[in-house]
Amino acid sequence: MPTPDRRAFLAAFASTGVASTLLPGVLWAQMQPGTKVVTVEMVREAAKLAGTELTDAEAADLTSSLSSLARGAEGIDRKTLTNASPLPLHFDPRPHGVKIPAPPTTSVLKLDPVPANLRVSAPSASRVESVAFWPVTHLAQLLRTRQMTSTELTTMYLSRLKRYNPQLNCVAELTETRALAEAAAADKEIAAGKYRGVLHGIPYGVKDIIAAKGYPTRWGAKPLEAQTFDDDATVVARLRDAGAVLVAKLTTGELAFGDQWAGGRTNNPWNLQQGSSGSSAGPASAMGAALVAFSIGSDTGGSILFPAARCGIVGLRPTFGRVSRYGVMTAGSSLDKIGPMCRTVQDCAIVLHAIAGPDNLDLAVPDNIPVTFDATKGHYPKRIGYVPAMLAAGNNVEQRANNERVMTTLKQLGCTLVELEAFPSGDLSYFIEYTERAAAFESLVAAGLYKGVSVRTGRYLRACALVTAADYLQANRRRAVIMQDVARRLASVDAVMFTALTLSSVSSLNPVMSLTGHPSIAVPNGFAADGTPTAVMFSGQLYREGDLLALAKAYEDATRYYEKQPSLFQVNS
Repeated sequence: MPTPDRRAFLAAFASTGVASTLLPGVLWAQMQPGTKVVTVEMVREAAKLAGTELTDAEAADLTSSLSSLARGAEGIDRKTLTNASPLPLHFDPRPHGVKIPAPPTTSVLKLDPVPANLRVSAPSASRVESVAFWPVTHLAQLLRTRQMTSTELTTMYLSRLKRYNPQLNCVAELTETRALAEAAAADKEIAAGKYRGVLHGIPYGVKDIIAAKGYPTRWGAKPLEAQTFDDDATVVARLRDAGAVLVAKLTTGELAFGDQWAGGRTNNPWNLQQGSSGSSAGPASAMGAALVAFSIGSDTGGSILFPAARCGIVGLRPTFGRVSRYGVMTAGSSLDKIGPMCRTVQDCAIVLHAIAGPDNLDLAVPDNIPVTFDATKGHYPKRIGYVPAMLAAGNNVEQRANNERVMTTLKQLGCTLVELEAFPSGDLSYFIEYTERAAAFESLVAAGLYKGVSVRTGRYLRACALVTAADYLQANRRRAVIMQDVARRLASVDAVMFTALTLSSVSSLNPVMSLTGHPSIAVPNGFAADGTPTAVMFSGQLYREGDLLALAKAYEDATRYYEKQPSLFQVNS
């Protein structure tokens, strides 16, 4: 029989509204280890919690079959399964039976030219720090032309990380020894004429669910403060191969939930009284304050987009499966995406180009779908969809006004704005995510480590383990219908714009676009009355990040909000 504590968690979970009729899995929860018999009382209690009434005869009729199934479940050998155990099942975002625009067939990365006479004009005492807010393309020009060394740049960003972390609480672990070694190696190669490309010698940070050999990867959770891994995650290995310099593991919300982690809350550089939002909290906060040149986050239900919006930077959530998740903590196995968080849209294109593609370690990454981005053509999508009621929703007057200005700017850029009917709800994404999380963290829960995390996190991990396989599969069947619906709506436009009021609000397309796997990007679009940034988001066609980036860059070039700096962290350039 379940303990009173287990019943309390079930009741609390049911009250959240996430799954009011999805609790027959409680049947297995009632079976103590080694018990192989399901009783009539167990069946009736589980049925009652699931909203079904059974007679004694009906309950008795089911007990034999359910006991057999329970013995099968015991044979799973859960002790050998961890968060890193791979799945043979992989989500494909391409909707069945609906034609989508053809993905690119060749890899292209063509950038806007950097001024040939680019120079640092600041006095010598502040010369290096004066470039802290510069985009990657400009920093790369300084390194390539040897006006500055990677060691100088790396030392500067390490200094800013140390100086400002007490205010922002965005650093999980400095990787100083590794950073200085990588910077020295980059300087040696560049001096020898062995220039690897735009990211060579550029300092960056990664969310602390991403493994970096030799350093803790704590997932934001106190019970895991000593956790390390023997290899770099694929995304770190790819950036290492590009010559980039890892300077820090940046904070993540506890087990990638929100901006609260074992060390407290990560703060918004524009307002230290405000959290930086979403679980890619550290990468967004560090980027907003220019403590790194670019960062890497992950997004399961909005954790790149919303921290980017909050902290006034650009965040790209690529198409599901674009970037390998090998070496990255699993949250929602059919929803997790890795993406860049940068100063500018073009920087996001550069980083995505470096980290995308198959590695034979994450089988959700398809072969032969290259990334394309060509800033030199000046071409960008022109048919932009929007849902009028969505842009008018919410109480944030400044956000609505800023959205109106986005539409005006898009018209000035020659875009045609197309009114769309409301999209299907994406709330199902959270049910699927939490159920997948329960499986991903089962070993952690079984070891009792949930007792060292917050009540909310522990509650969800245990409660969601009680969802039945049948309900999870039915949820994904419904997901397939939503994927077809969204694909048909996007067939009439090149991209769709939406707002960023809250993570799961009806005023945001975030949940449904996360559910379907479409690429999305957050770009600053102004400020609220309190001086904090606001953002607009665009979603585009599957595997067409280049088009989406081109649209976002055209808007960014017309508005140039990326040039603004939070007053507490600004420098004179």
